[in-house]
Amino acid sequence: MKHNGIVFDIKKYSLHDGPGIRTSVFLKGCPLKCWWCHNPESQNPQPDIVEKTGRRSEFYTHYSENKDAIGKEVTVEDVIREIEKDVIFYDTSGGGVTFSGGEPLMQPDFLWALLTECKGRGLHTAVDTSGYGPFDILSRMVPITDLFLYDLKLMDDNAHQKYTGVSGVLILDNLRRLEEKGKEIDIRIPIIPSITDNEENLTQIMDFLLQLDHIPNVSLLPYNRFGTEKYKRLHIQNRMKNVSPPSQEAMEAIKRQFKRRGFQAKIGG
Repeated sequence: MKHNGIVFDIKKYSLHDGPGIRTSVFLKGCPLKCWWCHNPESQNPQPDIVEKTGRRSEFYTHYSENKDAIGKEVTVEDVIREIEKDVIFYDTSGGGVTFSGGEPLMQPDFLWALLTECKGRGLHTAVDTSGYGPFDILSRMVPITDLFLYDLKLMDDNAHQKYTGVSGVLILDNLRRLEEKGKEIDIRIPIIPSITDNEENLTQIMDFLLQLDHIPNVSLLPYNRFGTEKYKRLHIQNRMKNVSPPSQEAMEAIKRQFKRRGFQAKIGG
């Protein structure tokens, strides 16, 4: 069966999306609308129409004389062809392929087909997910995924709904159920000044993770401004334009908090 999907980027030689040197494939569409999202072009499941600029990737396609479309429909074979160019780097670094977004679970058949093809070639696979989606879709990926990069943002559900647009209850429940399947999971926590970085939220995250049977590794991801120009091009409100990234000192202090509680924690992906 043929499965096509919409991809908005493929990044080669990634060092922040799992172990080793990786190819990161970014699938379009996300049910969350996080205030701090640095890939706002990932949110719309369909290609976004934007003004042309001098900087274009292969996933920017011609739309009109003055406009481009970000994201395009591709086949599984198209993606695998790009992945196979980097196999030598996976072999020497212990790397592989990471499927990200957006939220890759929003294109479940396409994601499943990509993971299946990668595993058939003996490649290490990772899925970077918010955890927001039906568990039957998430569990379908379990046998063909070596590593889940799983986001945790806010434990207070009112805050989660305010800053991401969705409840976090399903995300926490899916994490419990995924962990019960014995898969390798790395937790990724965005450190967003005045939103996720407060003592109460971080303590609640640690308390929750310590209830799991296997304590996962934790990656602390400092807020960045990489998406600033994208918001302008997409004509989307940037709620974080006046927020500065956390200092290195602040990040180190948070890392020490996690280490004191017994976590293997690092700064960055």
